Amino acid sequence: MQRRLLTYLDGGLKMPRNIYVVLYVLILIAVIVGVDLLFFQNRFWERLISNIGIVLVFAAFYLRFLKKL
Repeated sequence: MQRRLLTYLDGGLKMPRNIYVVLYVLILIAVIVGVDLLFFQNRFWERLISNIGIVLVFAAFYLRFLKKL
């Protein structure tokens, strides 16, 4: 019993890649909604441009750092 517990603790949490992608998309949605509500409530074009920029930044970060997970 203790040996299994130690192996589990030493190996860390083994989560499937899909969970990371889902968490990443949820964080992306939260950031977009937060920026929209805080800064661009009644401005359509500014809101659209900022959302596109946020998605591009998240995509670049994903491709640079998280693609290999």
